[in-house]
Amino acid sequence: MKLLPDLFLSNEEWAKRSVAQDPEFFSRLVHQQAPHFFWIGCSDSRVPSTQITGLDPGEIFVHRNIANLVVHQDINSQSALQYATERLGVHHLIICGHYGCGGILAAMDNIDATLTGPIAGWLRPVHEFFERNRAELDRIPDQEAKWDRLCELNVIEQVRLACELPLVTAAWERGDPLAVHGWIYSVRDGRLRDLNVTVSPALGNTKTVQAAPTSVGTA
Repeated sequence: MKLLPDLFLSNEEWAKRSVAQDPEFFSRLVHQQAPHFFWIGCSDSRVPSTQITGLDPGEIFVHRNIANLVVHQDINSQSALQYATERLGVHHLIICGHYGCGGILAAMDNIDATLTGPIAGWLRPVHEFFERNRAELDRIPDQEAKWDRLCELNVIEQVRLACELPLVTAAWERGDPLAVHGWIYSVRDGRLRDLNVTVSPALGNTKTVQAAPTSVGTA
């Protein structure tokens, strides 16, 4: 007996539909993987990278974790980044957060009282970052708006951390045109928003990360 038969049926229908729309769809995927983008996003099931960007399988190389973090000691994400930059020749690293991120909300609370196990350690840097930015965030009276702003600030912080990665600095030193982008997605309207903190040799700003911009809002 096959478990989860509905998922296998949906897969079969999707495969047939894809071939009907484009007979060469799967033959192209078999022969090459040539993405232009490496996506570090949240594990949240509402934020699928290819769907929200309107791209096909094979066009984005993806790493996802809770709260879309860039952790220097995380061999999983660093291996993916190395493969993306050194083997696939990806020239755009996109760090994409989203409003309403549960990991960010958990990190805003007393993390020692609310979380246990691996996730507590994983989100501790976000909680510490929240505390460092509490003065700005406490000026926002609306709790949901405060949550959204921390989601934005977290993406900006991950861009800064990404730019300090040896893999990224090495790419710039060898002349690769690698750009690091900070974006945020709204599950309320399905729109991506650029947080305007892109770091790229083309912009001449690889030595520093831009200051956090004013909130771009969720409307």
